[in-house]
Order: sequence, then structure tokens, then C-alpha cells
Amino acid sequence: RYFMVSTPWPCLALTALYVLIVTKVGPAFMKNREPFNIRGLMVFYNFAMVLLSGYICWEFALSGWLTGYSYGCQPVDYSHSPKALRMVDAVWWFWFSKFIEMLDTIFFIARKKFSQVTFLHVFHHGALPFSYWTGLKYVPGGFGTMHAMINSFIHFVMYMYYGIAAMGPEYQKYLWWKKYMTVMQMTQFVVVVIHSFQLMFIECDYPKPYAYAIGTYSAIFLVMFANFYRHAYAKSRRQRQAAKSQGKSHANGIANGKKNGYVATNGVHANGTTHKHHD
Repeated sequence: RYFMVSTPWPCLALTALYVLIVTKVGPAFMKNREPFNIRGLMVFYNFAMVLLSGYICWEFALSGWLTGYSYGCQPVDYSHSPKALRMVDAVWWFWFSKFIEMLDTIFFIARKKFSQVTFLHVFHHGALPFSYWTGLKYVPGGFGTMHAMINSFIHFVMYMYYGIAAMGPEYQKYLWWKKYMTVMQMTQFVVVVIHSFQLMFIECDYPKPYAYAIGTYSAIFLVMFANFYRHAYAKSRRQRQAAKSQGKSHANGIANGKKNGYVATNGVHANGTTHKHHD
């Protein structure tokens, strides 16, 4: 019934193709080419992903998490009831969306934004499809879908940010919440780790190894995102503080110079000697 689910080979083949393209073929193809102007395509893509992520999150909520699922222990419903099948549909769309999201990296490469194709980025997009395939194949519902619902909401917010950013520089003023998006992602991982490993302490008719795998993945991504946050925001904050301190020192120096009868700005000195400034 579900496309590409009967065997793991299509999933593995597409993942291998993705890694090959983004690490070898794509950068080599773009090496001597100008970046592609794909702003219109990116705006369309990102807002389409907003709609898809929102739909998936909504389906997870109505298939169980807001309609009777337990946040402690929730076994998988393997019946063919409409509610159980609706949850399987939501899980399939969530899994399939991971292949669509691989376009994120393709767009980075097409625009020659190679610095954004980090190990974290490629690992995130390359490792999850097969993991989610096993969940879709063997545990398509129940306890493990909570993290998928949360992740869908995070992607809803994330693609909203990317969509606005793709609209052009004049919209940058609406993107002040960028760093809070990273905090949301880390909060997601903390919640999922706690939710997953609670099964160590309670009895539950849900495959615990799969719950622990979800928790372990989330812990790994939490460390990676925390490291990214530290380098991207904490470091930039220190640089701004250093620049601010340097600016104050420079201003104090000028003030002291004026007080002592000597001023130096861009090579023009109070003693009448002028040195031309070369950039």
C-alpha cells in the first residue's frame, strides 16, 4: 500500500545517492560555475514545506496525541481501524518528507553556499531516512511518534524562517528570532530524550530498543546543535562585546587626544602633517 516501504533498498539507494551528490558530484559540478539564482524556487519550496510540515504535525495530533494517546506508555495499534491507519499515513508522510528535505542541501550547493553543507547538516539528512523506515515498517504508531509530531512542528517554524529569508534582504528585519529557532531545536531534543528513556523505569508494551534508539539519536543531535549554538551565537556575542569595548577604547583615546591638543583621524594630524590613507 505504501510507496517505497516493502523493502529498504529504495531508501538506502536514495540516501547513498544524496551523500554522493552533496559531497562529491555537486561541489565538483559547481566549482567553475556561477551560483544559480533560484530565489523564486526557494520561496515556493520553503512555503510548500511549511504547509507539508504543518499538515503532518496536525495529522499526528489528531491521529493520537490529542485524541487519547498516553504520554507515558502508548503501544502501537496494529489494527485496521480508521484511527490506526490515519496514524500510519502520518508516519509515512513524515518519513517521505525526509527525502524532500534533502533538497535543502541541493539548494545550498546550487547557490555555492558550501560552508553550510556541514557534517551536522549532511549527517542529519543522511542518517534519518533509514531509521524512520524501520519505524514505519515495524512500529508505525504509538509511543515513538511523539518525537515525529514535535519535529514536524519544529520544521513548520524552520521553513517559515527560511521562506521569509529567501524573499530577500528587505525581509531580514523580520528574522530577529533566528537564534531562538536553534534553542527550539535543542529543547525538542531534550524533551525527546526524557520521553524516550522514561521507558527504562516503567512497564510498556512498546519495543524499548526503538525508543532508546530515538532517545540516543536525539542526544547526539542535542550535543551537535549545542556545539553549533556555542560557536554561532556565543562566539559572535563575544566578538560584538570585544568590538564594543574596542570602540569605547578608541573613543576614549580620541577624547584624551583632544584634551592633550592632539587629534589623529584617517592620517590627518594636528601638527599639520597629512598621511594619505591607503585601503
